Amino acid sequence: MAASCYITFPTIYNAIRAENLLEEQGYPFKMVPVPRSISSSCGTALRCDCRDLASVRNILVQNELELEGFYKLEETGLKKPRIEELFFDE
Repeated sequence: MAASCYITFPTIYNAIRAENLLEEQGYPFKMVPVPRSISSSCGTALRCDCRDLASVRNILVQNELELEGFYKLEETGLKKPRIEELFFDE
């Protein structure tokens, strides 16, 4: 089954800054609405290949972006996808 990783942000401002930074670096990503399975709040998330997540996170952290959460969402073919909240050592 396909899995994608998502980064959520506390504000749209941080999401837009992330988008600009990653475009400059040439990383493949897509800005999407936060999946309902992650949060019922409105907002924008960055979706990327899970293999790129650590590198993308490092770029955002180095540029002092405020990040909210990291998630791996795997489509299972069932009603609810499998969600894993990811944590990084500082």
